Amino acid sequence: MAGLCVGEAALVTAGRRGRRWPQPLLRSAALWTLKHVPHYSRQHLVVSRSLCSAAYDSNEKVHVKMADEAVCVGPAPTSKSYLNMDAIMEAIKKTGAQAVHPGYGFLSENKEFAKCLAAEDVVFIGPDTHAIQAMGDKIESKLLAKNAKVNTIPGFDGVVKDADEAVRIAREIGYPVMIKASAGGGGKGMRIAWDDEETRDGFRFSSQEAASSFGDDRLLIEKFIDNPRHIEVQVLGDKHGNALWLNERECSIQRRNQKVVEEAPSLFLDSETRRAMGEQAVALAKAVNYSSAGTVEFLVDSKKNFYFLEMNTRLQVEHPVTECITGLDLVQEMIRVAKGYPLRHKQADIPINGWAVECRVYAEDPYKSFGLPSIGRLSQYQEPLHLPGVRVDSGIQPGSDISIYYDPMISKLITYGSDRREALKRMEDALDNYVIRGVTHNIALLREVIINSRFVKGDINTKFLSDVYPDGFKGHQLTENERNQLLAIASSLFVASQLRAHHFQEDENSRVPIVKPQVANWELSVKLHDEVYTVVASNSGPTFSVEVDESKLNVTGAWNLASPLLSVNVDGTQRMIQCLSREAGGNMSIQFLGTVYKVHILTKLAAELNKFMLEKAAEDTSSILRSPMPGMVVAVSVKPGDLVAEGQEICVIEAMKMQNSMTAGKTGKVKSVHCKAGDTVGEGDLLVELE
Repeated sequence: MAGLCVGEAALVTAGRRGRRWPQPLLRSAALWTLKHVPHYSRQHLVVSRSLCSAAYDSNEKVHVKMADEAVCVGPAPTSKSYLNMDAIMEAIKKTGAQAVHPGYGFLSENKEFAKCLAAEDVVFIGPDTHAIQAMGDKIESKLLAKNAKVNTIPGFDGVVKDADEAVRIAREIGYPVMIKASAGGGGKGMRIAWDDEETRDGFRFSSQEAASSFGDDRLLIEKFIDNPRHIEVQVLGDKHGNALWLNERECSIQRRNQKVVEEAPSLFLDSETRRAMGEQAVALAKAVNYSSAGTVEFLVDSKKNFYFLEMNTRLQVEHPVTECITGLDLVQEMIRVAKGYPLRHKQADIPINGWAVECRVYAEDPYKSFGLPSIGRLSQYQEPLHLPGVRVDSGIQPGSDISIYYDPMISKLITYGSDRREALKRMEDALDNYVIRGVTHNIALLREVIINSRFVKGDINTKFLSDVYPDGFKGHQLTENERNQLLAIASSLFVASQLRAHHFQEDENSRVPIVKPQVANWELSVKLHDEVYTVVASNSGPTFSVEVDESKLNVTGAWNLASPLLSVNVDGTQRMIQCLSREAGGNMSIQFLGTVYKVHILTKLAAELNKFMLEKAAEDTSSILRSPMPGMVVAVSVKPGDLVAEGQEICVIEAMKMQNSMTAGKTGKVKSVHCKAGDTVGEGDLLVELE
């Protein structure tokens, strides 16, 4: 079996039990040739050929390394590469690929792409074009769901023509409403509107995002169900009329309608509701003769009433959690179905074995709207694969670049356990052991979510993040004991580095005697969160005794200061920390309990002298607007001399396929504009100045 992969995520290669399908190429699309495989099994080799864009160095990218051959399909912008059907079709002809796996995004639900493949007698590893058209279109799929006796959300079933019609429809349905891209998915082209103004803005942004992401700007509007759970059912069908439901996934932890944490099964569902949802999902799949893996998504209210949301006619990013609890390899099943084989399993054969949790690790700043994109080069990257029950699906390595052109997801981090408690504990350990340097990431947010008491109890909905963090995410809030542990660890690191600096290599022939300083106790001044603490530390081998805030703690560790991970024991409590930076001036950044803390440590004498140092005045930001993220300027709404009100839109920035409105922080007059439509801007770049 040979094949061709398209995109930044990796194509399928078959292997023996225990190997995973390479994921980097699956995030976009994958092309294979099915050569001389009379009876497909996991023992047959899948030879992949990778398609990449000019944004990638073909000698460095993971998916290119995994492939036998790489073909460049165009420059970095997706419209010129991974959405360029002509270029991909040319690559298929060039390499002799005989089959295509659509992956997670880009052309994965594009019926025209599937038709192009069929015209060239190339197998599409997914449903036929009728199912893609019917289920990929939210408007048509909702009508089909009604006919298949599937519970649906009240709303307008046609295409919304313009903003005025959107307002009229929203008023008829009753606020709040959800404005959604008809051909969309993954939270793109989706906005909640609570009044007429938000409906007009939502129509504009959603249609622009839909056109940019899917090449289709059609929208629909439906009633927004407040405080629901987002629970989806995995289905699998073949070309012989058979279909199964492979249990559910709980996907309620979201920001901007995009999933962040998923798990299987759902703690909320009982067996009766699970069966009802599964049977409706299968009924919908059979209504369109669905043949492949697909996902039927539902919104579920507090009384376990469920409503059809949409169907994704592709593999989902969160499919690994279903694989963990069922034992099925979904990519393998998709290839078997595409080859024409019937399903090997009956509904009674599908188990729920254990518990699985997936965290989407993003190159994002979680302190900005729960995650605004970050770009950069990964100076260090180390996945926690040494831990039990951990799976990481990624397509990057040290030195990889995170750019503005593609989704900011770094990896999918999956943990599996015999029950939910074990799976969550393994996730906590995995996040602590994950090393990512060079870009801002969301590990702090992910860790806080999975240890939150509401989440642990299963008291969640799609508004979880905004409910738990109404003023925005602020990182882990230290208890008094945790604060003392951090101060003790930081002080131990400081003393360990000082002792290493005092270690001289003896030279027998040296005529200058070396006098080593003998320090029994280190009196330190440690600043954390604008509070200054007096700490006294001493050491005996690998153990440091630290007195802080009238408490005495013993900290033991290997103290390999060159290691990105440090395992330390604080009075019997094991902690995995990361020392991100140490500066000669006493500044230190430590990742502790998932959150990065900045501490300033000086000896008592240095702290006394430091009081005489001048501090740099903070920049007055009240009259300027800087870009909070890297991206491209889509539109600029003001010019010099214009009067603007607080909260008025000044410009729109598109970052990683999402459009963001930048607004004025105060009422004033525009002094100067430093950007124009089409400009590429970086985080912190000056956009507009007010007088």
